[in-house]
Amino acid sequence: MNAAEKKRLTGRIAAENIKLMAVPRPPQGAVERLAALGDCTGLISDTMDELGIPCGVIGASVLKPTMAGRTIVGPALTVRNILQRINPIEGARQHVNRMAEFEAHNLAQKGDVLVIQGVADVSNMGGISAQTGKRQGEIGAIVQGGVRDVAHSRALDYPVWASDITPVTGKWRIETVEINGPVQIGEVRVAAGDLVVADDTGVCFIPRDVVLEVLDAAEQKAKAEAVRCKAIDDGVPVPDIARATYGEK
Repeated sequence: MNAAEKKRLTGRIAAENIKLMAVPRPPQGAVERLAALGDCTGLISDTMDELGIPCGVIGASVLKPTMAGRTIVGPALTVRNILQRINPIEGARQHVNRMAEFEAHNLAQKGDVLVIQGVADVSNMGGISAQTGKRQGEIGAIVQGGVRDVAHSRALDYPVWASDITPVTGKWRIETVEINGPVQIGEVRVAAGDLVVADDTGVCFIPRDVVLEVLDAAEQKAKAEAVRCKAIDDGVPVPDIARATYGEK
């Protein structure tokens, strides 16, 4: 991206001060195949364990969904925020707004999931931000930190998983320092383009270089679980169903 293109980006801070790059795309068909597994974070968590992939899972008790019954799958569009080094009351008087998730929205491609390493107890994104992200093709957001305007994002069908919900604005309290660099979400390191799977149970981050390996194994595990579920309905004795390898080839 050249200097002229950067200057055309929307936002309230100089884009040249933020790392800007497009999100790497997932392997062709991977998103659709994962989405076909349905509510599958438990399945993916088991699969990553068995493949020896370091845990990339955070439960819904930590990253709480704002909308029940939603499952999203898509590549991570990352934002890293820190606290502004300014008194927020003085910042409000002077309108010192250094939040820049709108720069990320400007880079969004259809199907992206906004992933924010944010600040606790203040809002890292609100309803206008959610509406902008929705328009740009994002399918939802994961926020380590606060969010607000939950009714607005719900009305848009823009699901958010967040660690905090608060009306306190981040405008005078937060500074965005990097877009599409690595972020830390809980104990999980997430890179731009890693595949995000989120549902009512939690959030899984699949490193982009092992997406197909995880997907192939998860599909096989899903088939085995379907066999086990049918066995339950068919009245197969519990000791047989309880075998760890039941349904596997």
